Amino acid sequence: MLVKCPECELQVSDKALSCPHCGYPMSGGARSKRPRKPNKRRRLPNGFGQISEIKNRRLRKPFQVMVTVGKTPTGKCICKLLKPQSYFSTYNEAYEALVEYHKNPYDLDDSMTVKELYEKWSEEYFKTLKSVSSERTITSAWAYCGSIYNMRARDVRARHLKGCMEEGTAIIKGETRHPSAGTKSRMKSLFNLMFDYALEYEIVEKNYARTFNISQDVIDEKEQARRGHLPFSDEEINKLWENINKVQYTDVILIQCYSGWRPQELGLIRLEDVDLEDWVFSGGLKTDAGRNRKVPIHTKIRGLVLKRYDEAQKIGSEYLINCTDTHTHRSSHMFTYDKYRARFDKIKKALELNPEHRCHDGRMHFITQAKKYGVDEYAIKYMVGHAITDLTERVYTKREFDWLKDEIEKIK
Repeated sequence: MLVKCPECELQVSDKALSCPHCGYPMSGGARSKRPRKPNKRRRLPNGFGQISEIKNRRLRKPFQVMVTVGKTPTGKCICKLLKPQSYFSTYNEAYEALVEYHKNPYDLDDSMTVKELYEKWSEEYFKTLKSVSSERTITSAWAYCGSIYNMRARDVRARHLKGCMEEGTAIIKGETRHPSAGTKSRMKSLFNLMFDYALEYEIVEKNYARTFNISQDVIDEKEQARRGHLPFSDEEINKLWENINKVQYTDVILIQCYSGWRPQELGLIRLEDVDLEDWVFSGGLKTDAGRNRKVPIHTKIRGLVLKRYDEAQKIGSEYLINCTDTHTHRSSHMFTYDKYRARFDKIKKALELNPEHRCHDGRMHFITQAKKYGVDEYAIKYMVGHAITDLTERVYTKREFDWLKDEIEKIK
């Protein structure tokens, strides 16, 4: 039976008197343990690597560590310097660094491709992210970088990265697409982080992603897209009400128009956060002011919310709004931003709404209507999750929730 050595964590027979890799005394065997001399250097297993002391020179870190990366046809080990740090003050520090490397070895080959680099970097980086949507923004940006997948990472230059951003394509639902301004911005961030990682591990000698900035045209395009939200006209709102039972998901747009939720927030409202007695639902993302906020359910959409609530209970979903028109599996009912956008675009075409409308426009409509009908400024901020900078309102004023209910009902 094999067990782990408590010192180097490599596999050792449970009958062994000592670890064959590092010499650590084990509990097995018949002979009594002999304590290892405290100053004795731990022995390295064959093929494990090399630790060499550079003598006759006054060095602060004289112990050099090399890792075995292969063997010659004659069986001789091929070694390369350990990265990102190769020199250490003591033998034991060098030994620990070598053991740590073997717990999770990484490629030291200069021929690493960009695709291999992305896989190694993303495996580590995704562990730091808190949501699946954050991963999705990276993977969607990476899809446009096919032209550099098979290049050696150390051969990539700024012109190659710019080429991906300007001319990159991705096949999405059978359609060839070019990156939008927002996607180009995410691609630039992806390149910055990925090649920072490559530089740290000496896979590349320079991060060329940091040598250029996003062009002004991309910034202007992105800013224009950000400014592009517009409220629905009275005629469009009437069309939505008239087609609730004819065109699927028009009710979701109306719920958004009378509550101000972001598209992502709508899909994450849980049934347990919907109070049908006091007519209020809770949720929220993005900022401290926006998280876990309570929004009164306007009388005009109470019937729509109740219908969605009953449907969610029927299919066994924990979320208020679900996607049931294409999938039968319960795990596929999640109403994500991408699913909302696809259905929103279909509704625009079916009802001949303004083609410039986007998924956030229901939130824009709510804020616009609230201001039109004189809803208190702070009530609007509380309901849409915007930060309140006024010290008196934020710290010293305690509002009753009924006040919010009264304010939201001003919207017609």
